[in-house]
Amino acid sequence: MEHYSDPKFKLFALSSNRPLAEKIASDLGIELGKVSVTHFSDGEIKINIDESIRGAHVYVLQSTSSPVNDNIMELLIMIDALRRASAKTINVVLPYYGYARQDRKAQSREPITSKLVANMITQAGADRVLTLDLHAAQIQGFFDIPVDHLFGAPLLANYFLENHFKEKDIVVVSPDHGGVTRARKLAEFLHAPIAIIDKRRPKANVAEVMNIIGDVNGKVAVLIDDMIDTAGTITLAAQAIKDAGATEVYACCTHAVLSGPALERINNSVIKEVVVTDSINLPEEKRGGKIVEISVSQLMAEAIRRIHENRSVSPLFIEKFKMID
Repeated sequence: MEHYSDPKFKLFALSSNRPLAEKIASDLGIELGKVSVTHFSDGEIKINIDESIRGAHVYVLQSTSSPVNDNIMELLIMIDALRRASAKTINVVLPYYGYARQDRKAQSREPITSKLVANMITQAGADRVLTLDLHAAQIQGFFDIPVDHLFGAPLLANYFLENHFKEKDIVVVSPDHGGVTRARKLAEFLHAPIAIIDKRRPKANVAEVMNIIGDVNGKVAVLIDDMIDTAGTITLAAQAIKDAGATEVYACCTHAVLSGPALERINNSVIKEVVVTDSINLPEEKRGGKIVEISVSQLMAEAIRRIHENRSVSPLFIEKFKMID
């Protein structure tokens, strides 16, 4: 990639995923902006931007992953600091958007928290959001500012094509009805059919597999979801697929939340490999084993470049992503 020399183009990283921000900065050929994030003794967050950003087009990278509330508050404070320091535009780069699962009222008297968070980011002063694999695509409409929504499926497809499946009989499996569109995208890149797990969820983080719609017998199955949290859904789905005659089961997702018993469940499951991206920064204890991590840095760097140059981002949605020399 050509290096940037525009002094009015700035990329800052907050606390949640500095390693990804450093990769993106390297791909763009720039240095990360200088910012210090500290805390008062009672836990309040204090942010200092240690360089002038007056009139600059600023990009701020922050995944609102665990600790979710701290990372959201950090982002809001940073946006406020940028606005008060006269940044020309404030572009929020959210590789992972927390609270995305609370996107509707599933029961009476429930909040729609993903809309609340969108309101807070907008009201704080953001001009644009760049994000990756929202839990539900319609969350884009919760923002009253432009949202560029990238997809991880092309990167995941590249990994499987380069490492496993060039000559195998593959089926892409959605672990529920809501993920069919996501599964179909991956299936198009892999030139494979899809299957669907019909399940019912009696309560949060508990999934019961009911039926498999489609043929998995004698095939290599690839489960895809936007995120893996406690891994209950994905491991139960993998067992059901294996019991239905699949020869091997792989899983992939964009966002490796991996909370609670997730790693233990994955390591004890029939899944051979779980391919995830670095949209969430994984601590060392969650790396290795069956977890394989690929990077979204080049995809996000190219999207940032195109946004800054007022070029279309849509080509990155259509083709398997390859770096443009």
